[in-house]
Amino acid sequence: MSEMDPLKLFRIEADELLEAMEAGLLDLAGDLENMDLVNSVFRSLHTLKGSGAMFGFDKLAAFTHHCETAFDRVRKGEVRATDELIHAVLATRDQMRALIEDPDGDHDIASDLLLAQLREAIGEEGNGTAAASGGGASVQAAAPATAPAASGLTTYELRITLPRDCMANGTDPVRLIDELRELGDCEVAVDLSNLPPLSKLQPTEMHLRWKVKLTTSQPRSAIDDVFIFVVDDMQLEVTETKAEPVQNAVAVEAATEAASTQPLAEAEAAAANTASTAAATAPAEATASRPRSGDAKQKAAEHVRVPAERLDELMDRVGELVIAQSRLSQLAHSSIDIQLRAVSEDIERLSGELRDTMMGLRMVPVNQLFGRFRRLIHDLARETGKKIELVTEGETTEVDKTIIERLADPMVHLVRNSVDHGLELPDQRIAAGKREVGTIRLAAMQAGGEVIITIVDDGRGIDRDKVRAKAESSGLIQKDQLLSDCELLQLIFQPGFSTAASITSLSGRGVGMDVVKKTIDALRGSIDIVSRPGEGSTISLRIPLTLAIIDGLLVRVGPDHYVIPLSAVEECLELSLDEDLRSRGRSFISLRDRLVPYLRLREVFETGTAPELHQKVVVVSTGSERVGLVVDQIIGDHQTVIKSMSKLHHDVAAFSGATILGDGTVALILDIAQLVAHCQQQEAQLRMAV
Repeated sequence: MSEMDPLKLFRIEADELLEAMEAGLLDLAGDLENMDLVNSVFRSLHTLKGSGAMFGFDKLAAFTHHCETAFDRVRKGEVRATDELIHAVLATRDQMRALIEDPDGDHDIASDLLLAQLREAIGEEGNGTAAASGGGASVQAAAPATAPAASGLTTYELRITLPRDCMANGTDPVRLIDELRELGDCEVAVDLSNLPPLSKLQPTEMHLRWKVKLTTSQPRSAIDDVFIFVVDDMQLEVTETKAEPVQNAVAVEAATEAASTQPLAEAEAAAANTASTAAATAPAEATASRPRSGDAKQKAAEHVRVPAERLDELMDRVGELVIAQSRLSQLAHSSIDIQLRAVSEDIERLSGELRDTMMGLRMVPVNQLFGRFRRLIHDLARETGKKIELVTEGETTEVDKTIIERLADPMVHLVRNSVDHGLELPDQRIAAGKREVGTIRLAAMQAGGEVIITIVDDGRGIDRDKVRAKAESSGLIQKDQLLSDCELLQLIFQPGFSTAASITSLSGRGVGMDVVKKTIDALRGSIDIVSRPGEGSTISLRIPLTLAIIDGLLVRVGPDHYVIPLSAVEECLELSLDEDLRSRGRSFISLRDRLVPYLRLREVFETGTAPELHQKVVVVSTGSERVGLVVDQIIGDHQTVIKSMSKLHHDVAAFSGATILGDGTVALILDIAQLVAHCQQQEAQLRMAV
């Protein structure tokens, strides 16, 4: 297997850094005095600049350097963090992503405008324009108020001991020494006392130590900045000696020349050369995940980055293995060979464990979805003038990664509509007796084989009169047509439907909610809306946990086989022929003093076969109600590998997919919610016809 393209690794690392930067900035917006958050954002900028320069993204490195320099002033206390500064840096963060995705594009004008906005945010609007595309330009900043006078130099003595594995983690010792030399005049001496014999030397391990005498006008914090990414794992002793005029620098080559008289000079040169080479060729993710402590170092070593497409390919192979195991199991049960049955049972157990392990690899916490909305809420608050608080619950709930990706766009539409149509302006909320800050709550919980995601706002709620008036004027319903509250609210998902009085940048065109409905339907999910006038609305999405492999109940109706998702099955009952005949016209069974309606799948699917003597009723849950499905035979549980339907059958709502049985035949997978809704609609049409 070939190694991943270094540029691809860099882009993965850059995405992580940009996400960490955005999260830090949004956290800082709620706590402007938190210096830990300021330092965290600065480290992300610093790492991104260095990695970009290493991999040839010169425009990115130059642009990020301006942002880093400006944010460094916040870190040093020269300017204060403000909402305007955070908004400006968030905008530059988006530009950094554009520079990564299209490094050869023409970004100079946009970059210059963003840097001008950044300078204005830190009070430097009159200091000229920095060229975004220039490699050596920097933001022109006022002289630091805390910097010492030019004539007052300070001398520091440093003893530097780097961790043994620093080069393996992407640290270049030569570059660190060069950064110290940029601060002022240096005398550098190499300590070879820990260097092992040449026969035991490991070129990737660090055995050298340094003694540095640095004379500089920079503050003590500038030295710490050089070692900002390794300071937790290294030994750094800094002693301030005295203030003195600038002395002639003693080049590091002098120390190297002195060291050349040592017997192990060749070993030292090999180690130094290996350090530089290792830093230049180390994978980009090593730079992003440099250990900050012993525990973090061990944790980082336990994680391996794997491309998502390889997981998808592995999932396909596991699915084929499950189908092959089903065939083997069927052959074994029809054979009298005891050894064949034993092997079949072992293969069934192992394939089940492999399936569960594979499903675990595909499952990701829902906070990867919720985390995207912090920035959206921040931007919507600035755009609408509303004060909005985002609250999340159940972030650790796990969902298949494919579902997370496909839920992103529908969730954006729902959140934007909750902000635009639901939440009121601060003065309106105060007049209504509410807090001036509106709340958008995102919550997730697992219920059986489904995950329920809710979007809740405490705004004005949905105006039923407006919805009905719009539906009647659009011809969606007849005037004075009776509708339940649920049916009325579901009208907002019709194409082109909008109750907005005017078109805004957020909504009003009636485009989006119908796309949400189609996407959720394609995921075999459902949408429920509950709205209370003056109190807010709750939108609930019920989504299956996975789209790949499910546990199913295999049943037979006439000559055909069907799979019912096991997560929807509550219990199974027997329905005799006499009971079936007595129930004609009402189709209800009494189950623990409760009437449960049932559907005869033989009639629904028009099999043309006579009912068997001992029919079975599979009681399933559709979320809000229980329904019985009458089948001819219950065969048993079945590991179901879901295959998508062809384009010809894509609009058949009663089925969510198909699977291949052990004998090679195809069984359709029932979509319980869609099947029940379809039958209810048919019954309503028959009643209207009568």
